Amino acid sequence: MPKVIATRVAAMVVVLFALTVIVFVLQKASPLDPVHAMLGAGASQQAVERQRHALGLDRPVPEQYAHYVTGLLRGDFGTSYRTRRPVGTDLGTFVPATAELALYGLILALLLAVLLAVATTLRWWGAGVVRFVLLAGASTPAFLVGIGVVLLFYQQLGWLPAAGRTSFADAPAGPTGLLTIDGLLVGRPDVSVDALAHLLLPALAVAIGPAVSIGRVLRSSLLGNATSDFARTARAKGLTESRVLRRHLLRNSVGPALSMTGLQVGLMFAGVLVIEQVFAWPGIGQYTAQSIPFGDFPAIAGVTLLLGAGYIVINTVVDVLQAIADPRITV
Repeated sequence: MPKVIATRVAAMVVVLFALTVIVFVLQKASPLDPVHAMLGAGASQQAVERQRHALGLDRPVPEQYAHYVTGLLRGDFGTSYRTRRPVGTDLGTFVPATAELALYGLILALLLAVLLAVATTLRWWGAGVVRFVLLAGASTPAFLVGIGVVLLFYQQLGWLPAAGRTSFADAPAGPTGLLTIDGLLVGRPDVSVDALAHLLLPALAVAIGPAVSIGRVLRSSLLGNATSDFARTARAKGLTESRVLRRHLLRNSVGPALSMTGLQVGLMFAGVLVIEQVFAWPGIGQYTAQSIPFGDFPAIAGVTLLLGAGYIVINTVVDVLQAIADPRITV
């Protein structure tokens, strides 16, 4: 196990290094001059030279890259051309909303995946309906799913809100940044309930696609292990099919599903950025969409690095969990 963890962490560091190199090269290749973007087209030549020196742009490229990485390690992503604030400060404002949406989307995706796999494996009544609904949702673009659930649950049924993150103007801003948790921590359960109601529709739109992919892999693995020797032995002892599944099949089948979960995280991040536009969700999707028309490369690069690093770290965690679930994995 220690060897597996050390190998995965080393690979994670290498990939993170490659990600910073790619973003740095793209920044250098960008036709937009960061100095003129910050000072404006009417800045004097002296002001431009002073700012270029302050940013370290007159240094050799390797030294610029070292300065760039050092700044990233300190949380310095540069200054946004649009907001004129440090990108790290902007991300600190917008990331909690996206993190909360992605977290609940992932939880919902895993629950739906297990429901799909178990229901179809045990042939529960109504399993065909569940499978049809999830497959139909997964074959539809995320933004259309978002629009569809808004039309159904907000416009037609009036059960859930369609936009925003909360209905409270005085919602707590901390300590975690996650409203569903902060409401409980500050003694405002009404805020948590309201935040959860706002989360359900966008989280569902984000979760359906990954849920089907994970659920189908888990179902295939369950069906493959259902005819194994250990499963037949468990049945010979008199265990019911559901107990065989809970006690024996799930743990031996979860490895491939974990791998698919890691792959789906990246797609889920992409889906979150789109869904935020549909539901007017105040996260980094909105921040990115507002930054693109301004050519705000530091902001776009900051979001790219953050999402890329998150994807890499999550996949590393998934690899470690696979090794825990299946001790046969040694590399």
